[in-house]
Amino acid sequence: MEVVPAWAPAVGFALLPHAGGFLGSTITKKEILVWYESLQKPSWCPPNWAFAPVWGTLYTSMGYGSYLVWKELGGFNEKSVVPLGLYAGQLALNWAWTPIFFGTHKMGWGLVTLLLTTGTATATTASWYNISKTAAYLMVPYLAWLTMASALNYRIWKDNCDKNSE
Repeated sequence: MEVVPAWAPAVGFALLPHAGGFLGSTITKKEILVWYESLQKPSWCPPNWAFAPVWGTLYTSMGYGSYLVWKELGGFNEKSVVPLGLYAGQLALNWAWTPIFFGTHKMGWGLVTLLLTTGTATATTASWYNISKTAAYLMVPYLAWLTMASALNYRIWKDNCDKNSE
């Protein structure tokens, strides 16, 4: 009898990024209608309703990519330390952005966090490429979104200096 079904690791890896996203959403929900709505935003800012489905898709995609890398490298071992360590690092930075930006209203530090996330996610993608091209390609939409999010965070920070808590 099989203790863990063969599909369980794939589902677990795909769901893991959502844990931080879910916790972050509790902070965002408190701030979106009051503080965030009061900020000046550029015309190209996505509507509020778009963020949850986009992040849900990106989290699932990157999580499944991490599963593909884990599977290809035979689990957690010496070969997986760098590619999965980079992934864990970028995920921790990703999760840290919400409490920094929305929780403490530190827009400049939010931008720093996003830039570090983007750099670490880029390194993750590069480290995954020779292990699993599919996993690396699953990170590309996330990198594009991080680029847009960084530009948006910068614009909001610069346009709302008077509301900046820094």
